[in-house]
Amino acid sequence: MASNPPSQKAKLLGPLLLVWYDNNKRQLPWRSDSQQNINPYHVWLSEVMLQQTIVTTVKPYFNLFLEKWPTINDLANADLDSVLHAWQGLGYYARARNLHKCAKYVTSYWNGKFPQSEKELLTLPGVGVYTAAAIIAIAYNQPSAPIDGNIRRVMSRVLLIDTLLPESTEVMKKFLLKTLVNDRVGDFVQAMMDLGATICKPKNPRCNLCPWKLKCDAFNLSLWEQYPSKVEKKPKKTRFGVVFWLVRGDGAVLIRRRKEKGLLGGMAELPSTDWRENEWTRREVSKLGPIDLEWRELEGIVTHTFSHFYLQLRLVHGIVGENSFLSGVWVDPKNFDDYAFPSVIKKVLDLGKSQS
Repeated sequence: MASNPPSQKAKLLGPLLLVWYDNNKRQLPWRSDSQQNINPYHVWLSEVMLQQTIVTTVKPYFNLFLEKWPTINDLANADLDSVLHAWQGLGYYARARNLHKCAKYVTSYWNGKFPQSEKELLTLPGVGVYTAAAIIAIAYNQPSAPIDGNIRRVMSRVLLIDTLLPESTEVMKKFLLKTLVNDRVGDFVQAMMDLGATICKPKNPRCNLCPWKLKCDAFNLSLWEQYPSKVEKKPKKTRFGVVFWLVRGDGAVLIRRRKEKGLLGGMAELPSTDWRENEWTRREVSKLGPIDLEWRELEGIVTHTFSHFYLQLRLVHGIVGENSFLSGVWVDPKNFDDYAFPSVIKKVLDLGKSQS
């Protein structure tokens, strides 16, 4: 890692960045033209949605949520199913569950207003160190140093920081706090995000357009490709599961709701086996179905990629006349859109509808 940068360098970078930002900032629906008009609810909502998700994907979801729930009180009074339904396609569904919990908590204990200290923000459901720092900086214009992927990349190149997490985070925070322009903390943080997203990209950075190029150690030494240091990713494993497409005599299909904890928690699904690292045998499948039937396997396999594993799902079909002992909800396939199914289960539904 490069030696500690001089304070003078930090003081120069802030004004340079803000001049660039004033002329190049992205127009995003959660941003406001002035600090006085910033809505902490909008900042929090956007930051939660942007975790692990790109801006272009988030924009329509953000607008949809504001149409449905203009205030945090509106969101708190919504039922979880409607929130999960609106969240469909954004992934990482624990975020939606925590979003709902947080809205209820802020409404109940903070009179519908977000606290104005990082320590207090960290007591809110689903609010971690980065999100708390971002809210403090952007919504309240208070000195704080949120470090997301874009900011980390910029800092690692400007300062030649080659240490890995978590040591590098503290170095970056200390430098950023020296770099902040105190009357424009929120603008500075958002400028850093924009710089990483539009100029200091992971590949093919547009260094000729960067306001910091003359102060960037990686640019001056032609070393940008080596920063930030990359951790070798472990190969993803494949998990296997079997889904039961159980049809009643009137054509309705049995669905259920997943437990609220864990992956895809609270979402709608079809009855299924667990997901494990070896294939399920025909004998195992016959024992694990929601009812004792002769299950017929449908053609095709549903594949899906999660952040840390691949999934392959087989689909088996069965017909039942009575359902008095089955837990779940019988749904006409034409009404599937009324339920909050995650993307992987939507693939299953498409396969089932195509063969039944």
